[in-house]
Amino acid sequence: MGDKPYVVVVGGANMDIAGKPAGPLMLHDSNIGTVRLSYGGVGRNIAHNLALLGVDVRLVTAFGDDAQASSLRAGCAAAGIDTTRSVSVPEGATSTYLFVMDEDGDMEVAINDMAILDELTPQVMEQRMDLLQGAAVVLAETNLLQETLAWLVSHVSAPLFCDPISTAKARKLEGLLGGIHTLKPNKLQAEMLTGTVIHDEQSLVRACEFLLSTGLTRAFVSLGADGLICADHEHLVRLPLAPSTVVNTTGAGDAMTAALVWSYLQGFDLETAGRAGLAASSIAVESEQAVNPRMSEALVRQRM
Repeated sequence: MGDKPYVVVVGGANMDIAGKPAGPLMLHDSNIGTVRLSYGGVGRNIAHNLALLGVDVRLVTAFGDDAQASSLRAGCAAAGIDTTRSVSVPEGATSTYLFVMDEDGDMEVAINDMAILDELTPQVMEQRMDLLQGAAVVLAETNLLQETLAWLVSHVSAPLFCDPISTAKARKLEGLLGGIHTLKPNKLQAEMLTGTVIHDEQSLVRACEFLLSTGLTRAFVSLGADGLICADHEHLVRLPLAPSTVVNTTGAGDAMTAALVWSYLQGFDLETAGRAGLAASSIAVESEQAVNPRMSEALVRQRM
């Protein structure tokens, strides 16, 4: 494999099934429209962005025992993601996310069938200790079981990056923040993890100070349209959003997380890493797909 540093991503890979009506969505009725299948999942999307940024990336996820699993594995391979150390669950159903949009493309209703990710147990991580210990960075997302996150925090010696994903799932990180190197919450997730309502500059600084007091090395708090707060033990910097033409916002957070990992591998300082994250997220929103196929190291550097 050579001496190139690699990143391990532990998290979800889904088949996404998206339905969009041709006209106004009629509930309790059959709508004419389009149905599209695509590859998704937070872990997979982050890994895909990392691969596009030229990083050697290994994804540890759980695949079912069905036709979707073969398709999803092949899709990962085509995207440059190594899944050889992932788990195959006999008779398991591959993680699937089904959503229906309205005529404007906004999600109306969704069902996620991601129970298979509970197969990513501490025992499964233990069996992959060699892979984890050889990594330059390990990235975990909160679709994992809390005990698996806790195991990673206490056993992995590589810098551990974490994407809290949602306020409900961010709760799994309570008591674990001290073992994480870099955390990328949004405002709501930061409020939940710190118990601070962020309503002005002072409360924002307090929330960042609380996060860092746990032992975190870096926190990047996404404020949506208000940009990004980058904080470590020496600095606190607010950066504005990078200009972009927004087509679809779904993959912005995953792209930012990937760029923060890439930045760490590049040895970037706090502010430069934040600029790279914002640049990647501005590229992500310009594509209909969750991962913009145009994402590249050159384009991120150009936008920074």
